[in-house]
Amino acid sequence: MVGTRGAPARYGGFETAVEEIGSRLADRGHAVRVYCRRGNGGEDGDLGTFGGMDLVHLPALRRRSLETLSHTGLSAAHLVARRTDVAFVFNAANAPFLPVLRARRIPVATHVDGLEWRRAKWSGTGRRYYRWAEQVAVRWSDALIADAQGIADYYRDEFGAQTHLVAYGAPRVEPNLARLADVGLAADGFHLVVARFEPENHVDLAVEGYVRSGARRPLVVVGSAPYDDTYTRRVTEAAADDPRVRFLGGVWDAELLDALYAGATTYVHGHSVGGTNPSLLRAIGAGTATLAYDVVFNREVLRGDGRFFGDAASLAQLLEQSEADAAGIAARGLALADRARDYDWDDVASSYEELARCLAERRAPGPQRARRLAAPQWAQGAP
Repeated sequence: MVGTRGAPARYGGFETAVEEIGSRLADRGHAVRVYCRRGNGGEDGDLGTFGGMDLVHLPALRRRSLETLSHTGLSAAHLVARRTDVAFVFNAANAPFLPVLRARRIPVATHVDGLEWRRAKWSGTGRRYYRWAEQVAVRWSDALIADAQGIADYYRDEFGAQTHLVAYGAPRVEPNLARLADVGLAADGFHLVVARFEPENHVDLAVEGYVRSGARRPLVVVGSAPYDDTYTRRVTEAAADDPRVRFLGGVWDAELLDALYAGATTYVHGHSVGGTNPSLLRAIGAGTATLAYDVVFNREVLRGDGRFFGDAASLAQLLEQSEADAAGIAARGLALADRARDYDWDDVASSYEELARCLAERRAPGPQRARRLAAPQWAQGAP
């Protein structure tokens, strides 16, 4: 498993997928190797094994534009010298290294991302790179994996490429709600946001909408900025010194985080790119009523049991309604907990296992080659 920060999961969706899928495959008797960035182990240090997986830690350049590629390049070099039956590459941005693996006759499945080029942190050059990398992934992968129907539709419509649709799993949260006292909270006594502070996650919009509302329960914001504090300032300025808004920073204590998800009156999900989001799945796994930014990825998960917003005013209204409708909130939470059963990590691991077997036996149908490899619109200046 190549292209992420590795295991244990301490960052985002790809890392969660690596940990959940890799540990299950290891439990089933497969030898699983995960490439990790040095320092990913945090206070525990860089472990040699985790969840039955063998971990290989390699350095990376600590610059936003080079960190992923520099680490994946070293990982690919390590991998070709220590051949494996199948490689799962996460993030289409790593596609330039696919020819290296293919030249070594290593079957490769690329788990494509949720339209990374749409993220505000990338400039015109960065966006053009990501669009180019998507085409390379289509051309050089033996198989493509999409974790949301919206992503599968995008690769079909944009490139005529077939993908294997394998959504993430939703954890079954059994919270210790007594942990809420550690941060001065009580069950059903607050609204919750959990997100990295990045523009496409709309944390500032969530805070602004809350401040504009007449909600009485506090808004608890969990998260931080991974690279700089520019967006953090936007988020804190949106709070306008409102004492109802509480910033907890990053929370890495899994038990406390589960208690926060399960104890919230509502979970406010502002993510607009990235496919099926693990934070959203964790919220519905906890049976928490969810207010989500109105995009296809979120509607795909929540369906009719979610409530959706597109601006601060609509979110403010939803927050006020949620505090006035305890019965409705409880019913939607139960419905979402039931919906979470459709997202099962054991089933996800089985899909990866079957795909790995097909790749190793050269039975997997590869993606169709891209229709538009020359002079696409994005290369001529369109965002």
